Amino acid sequence: MASPTRPGPYMPRPPAVPEWLNTGDNGWQLAAATFVGLQSMPGLVVLYGSIVKKKWAVNSAFMALYAYASTLIVWVLVGFRMAFGDRLLPFWGKAGAALTEGFLVARASVPATAHYGKDGALESPRTEPFYPEASMVLFQFELAAITLVLLAGSLLGRMNIKAWMAFTPLWLLFSYTVGAFSLWGGGFLYQWGVIDYSGGYVIHLSSGVAGFTAAYWVGPRLKSDRERFSPNNILLMIAGGGLLWLGWAGFNGGAPYAPNVTATVAVLNTNVSAATSLLTWTCLDVIFFGKPSVIGAVQGMMTGLVCITPGAGLVHTWSAMLMGMFAGSVPWFTMMILHKKSTFLMKVDDTLAVFHTHAVAGILGGVLTGLLATPELCALDCPIPNMRGVFYGSGIGQLGKQLGGALFVTVWNLIVTSAILLCIGLFIPLRMSDDQLMIGDDAAHGEEAYALWGDGEKFDVTRPETTRTGGAGGAGREDTMEQRLTNMGARVSRVASHGLLQSIQTITSVDEKK
Repeated sequence: MASPTRPGPYMPRPPAVPEWLNTGDNGWQLAAATFVGLQSMPGLVVLYGSIVKKKWAVNSAFMALYAYASTLIVWVLVGFRMAFGDRLLPFWGKAGAALTEGFLVARASVPATAHYGKDGALESPRTEPFYPEASMVLFQFELAAITLVLLAGSLLGRMNIKAWMAFTPLWLLFSYTVGAFSLWGGGFLYQWGVIDYSGGYVIHLSSGVAGFTAAYWVGPRLKSDRERFSPNNILLMIAGGGLLWLGWAGFNGGAPYAPNVTATVAVLNTNVSAATSLLTWTCLDVIFFGKPSVIGAVQGMMTGLVCITPGAGLVHTWSAMLMGMFAGSVPWFTMMILHKKSTFLMKVDDTLAVFHTHAVAGILGGVLTGLLATPELCALDCPIPNMRGVFYGSGIGQLGKQLGGALFVTVWNLIVTSAILLCIGLFIPLRMSDDQLMIGDDAAHGEEAYALWGDGEKFDVTRPETTRTGGAGGAGREDTMEQRLTNMGARVSRVASHGLLQSIQTITSVDEKK
C-alpha cells in the first residue's frame, strides 16, 4: 500500500503555488527585477566611479550605492503603495507599508488601474499579474532606485554627501511616487491615455529634470574640475555601460508583467534602438570632430535606451531603428551645439549631462511613441481601448496627450525638487566647501579609490594626526601624517622613475636603429 503523499515542494499543487500563480510569469518577473538591479548595482556604481576624475571615484560610486539602499527601505515602508496602491488623489496613492505576509503573498494587484468608459461601464479591469505582490514590490523598487541613481549623475563632484542622504528619501516620496501613480498606478494621466510603456517619463524625464534643477541649486564644481574632468578608467566605464545596456532587457522586458509577446518585442526593440543611437552619435562625432569618442558612444547608447523606453513594446522594429537615429542626433545636438550657445545651460553644472541624455531623450521618445505606436501592439498592453499613434489613425489628440504628460512631469519635478533642496539647505550645506572640493574623496569619506596620489588634488590636512593602516599578521600600525605624505611621495617618485626609464630605453632603441 502506497504511503500518503507528504506536503513538500514537489506536490502537484503545493501550498506555496496557489491556483492563480503562474510560476513562469513569477520567474521572469524576478529575473527582470534582477536585471534592473544589476543596472544600478554594479552597473551605474561602476560607471560613475570610473567616468569621473580619480579624486571623485569613491564619492560618486557611494552616492549611487546609498541611493539604492535608502530607496528600498522607504519603498517598503510607504513608497510602494503611494505609487501603486489605492487612489488618494488623482496623482497620488494612499501610503501604506508593504511588509506583512498577508499583503506580500497575495496575488499582485494595482487597484486604481481599472478603466471606465464615459458611460460608467468597465472597459478594462484592474491590473492583476499572475504572481505575488512581493514580486511586484521588488520589480518596481528596482525602477524607483535607478531613477534616483540616474539623478545623482547631475550632482557628482561637489554635493555634500549629508545633503544627498537627506534628499533621496524625500524626493522618492514627494516626486517619484507622484509620477509613478499618475502614469502607471491608475492616476489621471493613466486614465487620460498618456503612453509611457516603461518609464520614459516616470524615470528618465523626471530624473533629467530633477537632476538639472538640483544642479542649479547645489551649485557648480570647482572651475578646474569643470574644465578638466576626464574619466579615471575608460575601460571600467565601458563595462558599467555594458551592464546598463544588457540590464535594459529586464527594464523593458519586465514592463508587461509577463514573458509574453509584448516583452519579446520590447527587448528586441530596446537593443536595436541602442545600437542605432550609438552608431549615429559616433558618426556625428567623426563628422564634426574628426574622431570617435568612447564617452560619446556610451552617451549615444544611453540616449537610444532612454528614447525607446516609452514605446518599446508598442512599435515596429523599424520604428525602433528610426527612434534610435533620432536618439543619437537630437540629444547630440542639444548637448554639443545648443548647450554651448546657451548662457543658462552653461551656467548650470550638470556633471554627466543627465538633462540631455535622459530628459531630452525621454521627451523625444514619448513624442515619437505618440506618433509610431501600432494599434495591434497597443491592444496587447494598453489599458484604454483603441489606443494608437498619430500615424495609425489616432489623430493629433494622442500627440497632445504625450506633450501634456511631459509637461506635468517636468513642472512637478521642477517645483518639488526645488522645494526639497531649499528646505534641506536651511539645515545642511548643499555643496561641499572649496577646500573639500580641492581634495575630493579623502575629504568626503577619508578614503581613496587608488593608492597613487596625483591628479592635482591636495592632501587633506584636516585628517587626524595619525591614521591606522594594516600591519603584519592583521595588526595595525599608526602612521603619522608626515609618514603618509612621505609614502605618497615615494609612490609618485617610483612612477616618475619608471616613466623616465621607459623614455630612456625608447630613445636608446631609436639611436641603435639609426
